Amino acid sequence: MSEPSDPRDQFDDSDQGDLFDDIVDDETDLPPSLDSAREGGTPTPDLAVIEAGSRTLRTMAGPPQGDPVPSRPADPEVDKALREVETELSTRWGETKLEPSVTRIAALMDVLGEPQRAYPSIHITGTNGKTSTARMIELLLGAFDLRTGRYTSPHVQTITERISLDGAPIDAERFIETYQDIKPYVELVDAREEYRLSFFEVLTGMAYAAFADAPVDAAVVEVGMGGTWDATNVIDASVAVVTPIDLDHTDRLGDTPAAIAGEKSGIIKQGATVILAQQPVDAAQVLLKKAVDVDATVAREGMEFGVVSREVAVGGQLLTLRGLGGEYDNVFLPLYGAHQAHNAAVALAAVEAFFGIGSQHARTLDLDTVRRAFAQVASPGRLEVVRSSPTVILDAAHNPHGARATADGITESFGFSRLIGVVSTSADKDARGFLEAFEPIFAEVVITANSSPRATDVDALAAIAVEVFGEDRVVVEPRLDDAIEAAITLAEEEDEYAGAGVLVTGSIFTVGDARLLLKRG
Repeated sequence: MSEPSDPRDQFDDSDQGDLFDDIVDDETDLPPSLDSAREGGTPTPDLAVIEAGSRTLRTMAGPPQGDPVPSRPADPEVDKALREVETELSTRWGETKLEPSVTRIAALMDVLGEPQRAYPSIHITGTNGKTSTARMIELLLGAFDLRTGRYTSPHVQTITERISLDGAPIDAERFIETYQDIKPYVELVDAREEYRLSFFEVLTGMAYAAFADAPVDAAVVEVGMGGTWDATNVIDASVAVVTPIDLDHTDRLGDTPAAIAGEKSGIIKQGATVILAQQPVDAAQVLLKKAVDVDATVAREGMEFGVVSREVAVGGQLLTLRGLGGEYDNVFLPLYGAHQAHNAAVALAAVEAFFGIGSQHARTLDLDTVRRAFAQVASPGRLEVVRSSPTVILDAAHNPHGARATADGITESFGFSRLIGVVSTSADKDARGFLEAFEPIFAEVVITANSSPRATDVDALAAIAVEVFGEDRVVVEPRLDDAIEAAITLAEEEDEYAGAGVLVTGSIFTVGDARLLLKRG
């Protein structure tokens, strides 16, 4: 394994510079009307056509610089090989079908030589905010010269997004090679076990193998579901992160925050440090009890760390964060919403804990390095602006808790005079609670369907929407491309400069499809 530089060399008790001033100068040079295109340059007209579709959408051109979501491989042979891997993986149990145990993944790790033990890890669970927090942690670790691996799910557009090295998704060739490398071992375990390894278990094995092969200095791993029996839970992470817990996957995890916390607490290992985001009281009690049982050290948001202050800024927000070692001021975060500020506080505390801040060391991390890392954060499909005139925003909220956070973020950061929603949810989610969270801010809602077989039936979702919004505020367009076009048309019914917008939401699948339609990938 490569030798990382010692992060303690970059600890600093004082402000060594003011990178933030430079960031603010750059940002404020842009007129407000161009803010929505700040990452992609000046918008130009373009057409985006859905594959095999017959309708076009009015949209702006091309992906922005540094788009963290990869496109399909340009080489036809590589693309064909990747599709063959995807087809093989699709024959396995999907992510919604599982047998709650780590027996099969443990068997795979055994025959692979325990690759997950070749590097220290930070393990992340919770209901919402996991992927954004993982991306922030990854960038912070990388800023301190550590080689990182990140494993997150689900993907927005392309399966290769799930496994990242050095802050970027692995390329298709490496993804294919990793699959081919472990395939014989997967088949060996399949033959021995009662059930074949699932889609998610194979991908988890691929991630752990890829990280060991790289090799990485640290892995940032997001659970797929729950914690105790999640396939990722064969690592012994020195830092366990629990983002906010709320009701989701209640058929598998329990129907109360406390029950869900019981499952998620399974990632807390003996002697680890636990970073707890703000939690419902009953969930916090369960998590704290588990920490006591395994002699883990606990840092709680609002107590040992947190958000000291935040204000809306051009292209994001300006934060002062209190970490485990002290305060970090003038931190620019190019993401919208209070929930992302709290994710940033959690990420910072997790990285501090990884480096021993608050226990072995009583100093802060280097302020300029922290600022530089946060200023580079991107979280695709999380209040992501993809079009202007009118503004179109994508957000992957999929449950009531996430919807409320998104609605608050939209209200705070965007001065829309009229907002049109485009919604397609998954059938196993609380669609009524989701729509109720958006009812106060949507002038009208366009009900549609995404490409997933799990998508809620359009007529069923429309019936719920009519009950929540009233018939006059509901439009039904079964195809997503038609739905987005209808929403844009509704938004444009106001004067061009009146400030109407469109929010596409309801599922990561909805966001992924919309992102393809709008040429972000």
